[in-house]
Amino acid sequence: MSHEGIRFVTAEEVLRDSALAAAHQAERLPAEAITPAKVRVKKSEGTGVEIDWRDGHHSEWDFRWLRDACPCATCNSEREAEGRSIGEHKPKSPDPLALYQAPPRPDEITSIGNYAINIKWNDGHQAGIYSWTYLRTVCQCAACHSTKS
Repeated sequence: MSHEGIRFVTAEEVLRDSALAAAHQAERLPAEAITPAKVRVKKSEGTGVEIDWRDGHHSEWDFRWLRDACPCATCNSEREAEGRSIGEHKPKSPDPLALYQAPPRPDEITSIGNYAINIKWNDGHQAGIYSWTYLRTVCQCAACHSTKS
């Protein structure tokens, strides 16, 4: 049995993650706020994802932001280690000979039941499951941004 890819966590990390989960539970949104009425993935335009929620709210994210906000454990750990917030871009390499990296775009987007979407990115990453609750929580509109500040 291979243990490659397994990360052992300390008791402090478990407690911290539990506290974060509890904080998110306290922010429970009504069902209408986390249920999409319409989802538009603008893959051919290369722009991003738009969701009209059943409570009348509208959310938009560009693909770069979504890639930098991937909710998988690996991306969360990487962001935490680098001190980046959700959706914040990785700093560019100061190396003038660094290889060109294509902007993030989805190769494939699939629905996961009635609760999420999964995006397979052009960089090969596909571990993130973007739940409706997560997407509503990270809404970037001016109204949501002002309530988070």
